[in-house]
Amino acid sequence: MTTLYHSPQSRSDTVVDLVRLLGANIEIREVTIARQDGTGGPDPDNPHPEKKVPYLVDGSEHIRERGAIVLYLTDAYPAAKLGPTVGEEGRGSYLSWLAWYQGVMEPLLILKWAGVSHPAIESGLRDEATMLERLAEPLRSGPWLLGERFSAADMLCSSPFQWFKELLPADPTIRDWAERCAARVTR
Repeated sequence: MTTLYHSPQSRSDTVVDLVRLLGANIEIREVTIARQDGTGGPDPDNPHPEKKVPYLVDGSEHIRERGAIVLYLTDAYPAAKLGPTVGEEGRGSYLSWLAWYQGVMEPLLILKWAGVSHPAIESGLRDEATMLERLAEPLRSGPWLLGERFSAADMLCSSPFQWFKELLPADPTIRDWAERCAARVTR
């Protein structure tokens, strides 16, 4: 049985939503995690090496990091059409959005939240304005990051805006997209 280790009100909520949209037969096991407010703590039943969530166990496969889990699951459940499969048009863009979220978007948002800025960060990851422009570019010509196709990349990249409404920029292109994503996930 495939098992997703999850803690409510955390980054793993997006993966739980994905499991539901995929119609996947996956056990969701709740574990505790250390919270920023000092509550919670590492759960001995959580197999993640750092006791974080989400963490997916599928037989001998152990997958961590949301982008990797999203890709693993959308590849495992192609009938749901939440991610282009190998050889399908849009696959490269889909992979790029998943990696970009993990490698650029989320780190920039965490650094902003922490009040950290430095020229080295901006030369490597760029800045918040550049990040938001990257998001807005494809949304100006289509409702989703992949144009006319809603995907798990939309779920992942919009997730911070679902949690932290104060992060939503004034740009109506991004605001409207975040609302469309929330509506798709809560159906």
